[in-house]
Amino acid sequence: MNSCGSLFLGRVPARRRRLACLPLALASAFGGMALLQLPSIAHAQQAAPALGETVVTANRTPQPLSDLVGDVSVVDRQTIERSGAVGVADVLARLPGIEITRNGGVGNTTSLYIRGAETRFTAVYIDGVRVDSQSTGGAGWESIPLSQIDRIEVLRGPAAAVYGSDAVGGVIQLFTRRGEEGVAPYAGIGFGSHGLRKAEAGVSGKSGDFDYSLGVAHEESRGFNVLPMDKRTPSKDGFTSPDRDGYHSNSGNLRLGYQLAPNQRLEATLLYSDIEAGYDAPVSFRTRPPILFKNDISNNTLRTAGLSWSAKWNDIYSTRVQVTDSQSVYKTQPSFYRTETNLRGYLFQNEFRFGPHLVTATLERREDALENAPTTSSGLFSNKRSQDAVSLGYGFVQGAHSLQLHVRHDDDSEFGGKTTGSAAYGYAITPRLRATVSAGTAFRAPTLYQRFSEYGTASLRPESSRNVELGLQYTDGGTHAGIVVYQNRVNNLIVFDGSATNCRSGFGCYASAARARYQGVTLSGGHRIGDLTLRASVDFQDPRDLETDNLLARRARRHGTLGADWRIAGWTLGAELQSSSKRFDDAANTRTLGGYTVLNLVASTQITRDIGLVARVDNVGDKDYTLARGYATGGRNAYIGLKWTPQ
Repeated sequence: MNSCGSLFLGRVPARRRRLACLPLALASAFGGMALLQLPSIAHAQQAAPALGETVVTANRTPQPLSDLVGDVSVVDRQTIERSGAVGVADVLARLPGIEITRNGGVGNTTSLYIRGAETRFTAVYIDGVRVDSQSTGGAGWESIPLSQIDRIEVLRGPAAAVYGSDAVGGVIQLFTRRGEEGVAPYAGIGFGSHGLRKAEAGVSGKSGDFDYSLGVAHEESRGFNVLPMDKRTPSKDGFTSPDRDGYHSNSGNLRLGYQLAPNQRLEATLLYSDIEAGYDAPVSFRTRPPILFKNDISNNTLRTAGLSWSAKWNDIYSTRVQVTDSQSVYKTQPSFYRTETNLRGYLFQNEFRFGPHLVTATLERREDALENAPTTSSGLFSNKRSQDAVSLGYGFVQGAHSLQLHVRHDDDSEFGGKTTGSAAYGYAITPRLRATVSAGTAFRAPTLYQRFSEYGTASLRPESSRNVELGLQYTDGGTHAGIVVYQNRVNNLIVFDGSATNCRSGFGCYASAARARYQGVTLSGGHRIGDLTLRASVDFQDPRDLETDNLLARRARRHGTLGADWRIAGWTLGAELQSSSKRFDDAANTRTLGGYTVLNLVASTQITRDIGLVARVDNVGDKDYTLARGYATGGRNAYIGLKWTPQ
């Protein structure tokens, strides 16, 4: 009989046991929470927001954070700037329940896992515009420009009953800056290791009924050799890669708003990002050495646009109409490959408020189109599809009780209909202690590439999931502690089957041949003592392939962060430990990626009233570790930046 998983971080020995029995996991987690004083479920970010803060991600409508039953984190602009990070994924990796992998340096393929769920199982939005890939599935995190992001909201757990396809593991919404009263220009520069140089500038403001925000940024780095030391073998055939694999990017965004009437607003958003990065592509030969590497360049371009009109007709009824468009293009050279995804979305949302009751009714249409050219000599693959959906939601908040119910039906032009639902309930046991329970179903439609490319299988079924979770959170002034226990089962998991014989390609094809279980415990918390703020989170998870009983690739069974911020003499000094246990790089669990613990340090201050400084050193101990086999990480690196924001 299997026992529940042993809870530990770093190099502390432990037996290999599963999180198969929730009661024992819950008891163990409560013991850890009592010892570590960890933060609340809904406040698992570096600085807990006020309970009155409004978020939109959980139910697609603005709600106070204190009313939500979901497992939500919020990251504000100040936290982003102090992070010194160069990618959105790097900021998210410091939150509970999230891991990332990257094939080398910034700009190269980056994957993000929420509670162990694959990248394609996270629905991603920028200012309400859906971002996705119909080739690989999921957002291209390497193409999203952190410099243009002002706020991030993360919902952990399935939300297909609200958002439709893809929201199996969670939802991430990214927001650009919105203009406020007056005129607020800004400019910044930064320098770092590996020849990193950053520059940004922008202005936002509001005058009368019109508000605006404009920002542009440029970033470049010489990078580092992404090949690990054991792959850097000299050769005379031109396929060695002793070079640095650097990158350069340009990005910009524009957000305009106009108050048509006291209760009507029109808003338009645009975002553009282009990043070009070097990487080392493996080349296989039958003669020795069997694998060599050559220099390639990847290019990611992302464009998003949105137009929305929101109106509050009276105290009871309000509406929102939105049209969105996004384009994601990925290409490589000189080894040619190009894929382009275009998404078009239409949304008509209605809200009815009756005292403590909130009823939502939504009509939505999504149109996907894919163009893919594997080589210059192959034919262009092109296909498209659409999904039409109707959804209903009900929310009730009164006294100690919070209730949220959702149901949605999606009709896909290719595979037909899919209905999902969710129910969540929260009860305030005391003014400081709150318990939550929720259950929900979700699905992910196969990508157009998975169904219709040369590796595709037209009969693929949607991946579907069932999730249950329990939570408990405690909040008392500057102290907050929380725990979430969850289990998410996915059927018809799509995998690449290299042994399949009935495929158009001789290398195999995609198949709905697997089942997976993502289960675990998330502890998170923080405590403020005067000018010292402590924070921590730790995840114990068991993301497992139920067909083979192996752990899913590149996901650790234990990972977490421990940090502290101290305000002294006009400075904010911070330290943070990021830790992960070992992972397997392959589905067969034969290639191990070692565990690691790294220390990051940060300091920030206002040099003058208008000029702020942030300095950061990541991986202080120069730990040698990898997130993906065959790709090195950057080692110790430092960053210093100045930003001018006139007061």
